[in-house]
Amino acid sequence: MLTVALTGGIASGKTAVSDTFNTLGVPVIDADLLSREAVAPESPGLNQIKARFGDSIITEDGTLDRKKLRQIVFNDEQSRKALEAIVHPEVRRLTREAIEQHKQALAPYCIVVIPLLVETGQQNNYDHVVVVDVSEETQIKRVAARDGSSEAQAKKILSSQATRKERLDVADDVITNSGTLQELHTAIQSLHQKLLNIAAKHISH
Repeated sequence: MLTVALTGGIASGKTAVSDTFNTLGVPVIDADLLSREAVAPESPGLNQIKARFGDSIITEDGTLDRKKLRQIVFNDEQSRKALEAIVHPEVRRLTREAIEQHKQALAPYCIVVIPLLVETGQQNNYDHVVVVDVSEETQIKRVAARDGSSEAQAKKILSSQATRKERLDVADDVITNSGTLQELHTAIQSLHQKLLNIAAKHISH
């Protein structure tokens, strides 16, 4: 099975792209969803977080108080790295398990959505990398509209991520998402066919 990593900056439209692949019957594994699973109540991940950050970040119903944890790690580099050292390996483990399941089900290829693919240096772990690309101006506008952020806040988020060039440098394919939804769907349809062809060759090797 061909493993395809899908990435892109904030507000580039990764979800719209992965949802469209999903409607084409392609299995989609979302790292963001798995990062929630990694810290679910009673999970090894949550137990490690509790041991590191204390009981105050656990709510009464046993779930993680994300807001409180965000406040702790936001201004403290050491805490943020400690949190990542717990969550990232768990997410990767869950990702590997999900890939294995789809492989057993004989899917030709699967999409793994990894927003911070370049930042975490995972691009070489996948057979093919697809980048959803828009201009930075578009990202800033979309973030401001979506989250009610100011332009300065949106720029700050962008500056904490990999640059557009860094992402494009690792791309095997690029989906430009600055047109209509119909144009996006057409681009994904043709990429889907291409990936099926690559997957068929991949299996025969």
